[in-house]
Amino acid sequence: MTASLLRPAAAEFLRIASAVPDLTAPTPCAGYDVRGLLNHLLYWGPWLIAAGRRAAPPSPSSPPSPAAALVGAEWRADLEKQTETLVSVFETPSAWTGTTSLGSAPMPSAVVGAMVLGEFVLHGWDLARASGQSCSYAPEAATAVYESAVAMGEQARSMGVYGPVVAVPAEASPLERALGAAGRDPGWSCPQVG
Repeated sequence: MTASLLRPAAAEFLRIASAVPDLTAPTPCAGYDVRGLLNHLLYWGPWLIAAGRRAAPPSPSSPPSPAAALVGAEWRADLEKQTETLVSVFETPSAWTGTTSLGSAPMPSAVVGAMVLGEFVLHGWDLARASGQSCSYAPEAATAVYESAVAMGEQARSMGVYGPVVAVPAEASPLERALGAAGRDPGWSCPQVG
């Protein structure tokens, strides 16, 4: 995985997020509407930043409920600032080497970098589907997310992060393969969008 995939993926993620009109729309990410998914992103972003910097994680030590008020009036600016910081931290080669921790869980730094790319690609797709937008991620980024989803799939499913693998056709695009490996149905559409 190369850090060079992050900035273009982050730009597409932010383009999609900035155009989301309805915070109450359901998303393909099980258990989350748009607001809940944005809360998830705004909560875990500082944890990922801390892991990339090998710094102490933020407090509190437990995630907020889906109703937490992390999505305020300035959520788009907050998400943009957080995303830029994530990219800046993980564009540094040292952020991908050795080990770090995500809270109290030690793990290879490259796994955390892969998680950041996955957040941009998978959750960008989630937001695009929830709001009836298209999304366009580089095949190389989607392939990297697919490889990461396969490598950590069983653990992610055991923690409830991914759903069961969704089978995709042999001719599926790299993004569709990544979505299926992460437990998402590439054909999902928002009932509110049609």
